[in-house]
Amino acid sequence: MSLPTSVIAGGASAHERDAHGEPAEAARAGVNISGLRRGHGVRAFFGALGVAQWIAVGFLLLLLVAALLPSLLAPGDPLAIDPGDAFRAPGWGHPFGTDESGRDVYTRVVHGTAPSLVIGVSATTIGILLALVFGTAAALGGRVVDFGVSRFLEVLFAFPGLLLALLVITVYGPGIVTSTIAVGLATAPGYARIIRSQTRAVASSAYVEAAVVLGKSRGRILARHILPNAVAPVFVLVTLGVGQAIVWAAALSYLGLGAEPPAAEWGAMLFAGKNYVTTAWWMTFFPGLAIVLSAAATTVLGRALQRRSLR
Repeated sequence: MSLPTSVIAGGASAHERDAHGEPAEAARAGVNISGLRRGHGVRAFFGALGVAQWIAVGFLLLLLVAALLPSLLAPGDPLAIDPGDAFRAPGWGHPFGTDESGRDVYTRVVHGTAPSLVIGVSATTIGILLALVFGTAAALGGRVVDFGVSRFLEVLFAFPGLLLALLVITVYGPGIVTSTIAVGLATAPGYARIIRSQTRAVASSAYVEAAVVLGKSRGRILARHILPNAVAPVFVLVTLGVGQAIVWAAALSYLGLGAEPPAAEWGAMLFAGKNYVTTAWWMTFFPGLAIVLSAAATTVLGRALQRRSLR
């Protein structure tokens, strides 16, 4: 690993900085490093939220309760069948109706929150960890490493994300674990390019240059100064990525490549109800609505975090 030449040589000159004293590269990357160092308070962030953002926060809190305490919202068994009650339309006793086996769709949607969120968060975590390795290696590894890693990421980035996930599943076979890993791998190239850009910007900042002048070791500079500040903006994008991962994982389950029926998982419920769209629309409508609202809520909150981080 090698730090950028500007850091070793003493940093960017005065004309290479923007009006706020930040490196010009950081400004071009859209990162307010001084803002990241100050760390905007949680109270200030929530105080700036609008109606849409508060609705998103409320819905995400509801999802969290459904994931951690599903029996509190739906005390029934999501796998309990009652053939005599099959294909019952939404109404009293079954607000979301029942499926082809008489299972309560509302109970299954609520209990399907946990696996759907776990898949989304796990896939995003895998993508971030892989991106952290490749992104920092490209930014700090010298020209040869940067060239090799960047070309590799460009090849992966040329594939549509969902297609890349399908290729991984084709090689390793379907399943909920495989689909989670596949979605994580598919999202990694995009995160890696962002981390590379942010790492290079942070490595040119005044506080990193000061650490070099003070004789701090490269490992200490990387661990205490570069990585925390380079990764911070990425965690804003993670909020957006979780919603995307939920949608992609559900799409794979809908294709029969992820969680399989009768699992109480939103994508698997779509797969089970696809043959009854015209006769029992509620079997696909409600799990589909849960997917859309979850993705929308994480997107709205992620955009708010993104705007806040750039101030």
